[in-house]
Amino acid sequence: MKKPPNLDPPRRKRALSGEEVELWDNFTKQAKPLRKIKRAVKETAEPQAKLVTPPALSPKRSGEPIKTKPLIAAKPSAPPLAPIGRREKSHLARGKKEIDARLDLHGMTQARAHRALLNFLHHASDNGMSFVLVITGKGRTVEPGAERGLLKRMVPEWLGLPEFRSVVVGFETAHIGHGGEGALYVRVRRAR
Repeated sequence: MKKPPNLDPPRRKRALSGEEVELWDNFTKQAKPLRKIKRAVKETAEPQAKLVTPPALSPKRSGEPIKTKPLIAAKPSAPPLAPIGRREKSHLARGKKEIDARLDLHGMTQARAHRALLNFLHHASDNGMSFVLVITGKGRTVEPGAERGLLKRMVPEWLGLPEFRSVVVGFETAHIGHGGEGALYVRVRRAR
């Protein structure tokens, strides 16, 4: 069997015009890489050059010691939050999975609620609890159009802080039967 002849003429690469070249050069100068590639530093057997103190850090007089800050070891970052799965949230809502404890923050000040939440989550973690319910309330409407529910807004922010992430795996808005928009299911990280 013979191949049918190619009816399309061969494509040739056309040369860019001066305006297109200039436009491309401007584009490449402004482009930034998405992420930097870390390259491994090669260790050599050659002796390193003598370290020289930059002029801004050198002492004014030869007798004065150079003031340096002590090195502080970086704390390991807390693990990121993971959302509660759809199936687990459904099991919690239907009562197939038990909520181990509840905390009601209604009527508390911000400082008191923060302290109570942190203590409650540490206690839940130490006692091996998996899921807890934190009730923030929906907040009162003072004026039409005004924001409502300070604790409703703040508790999710607090749960994202490093001090909470050491005991919190993730959280989701609760089912309407457990408080809906005014409550959160919180998955607790068990203490080791």
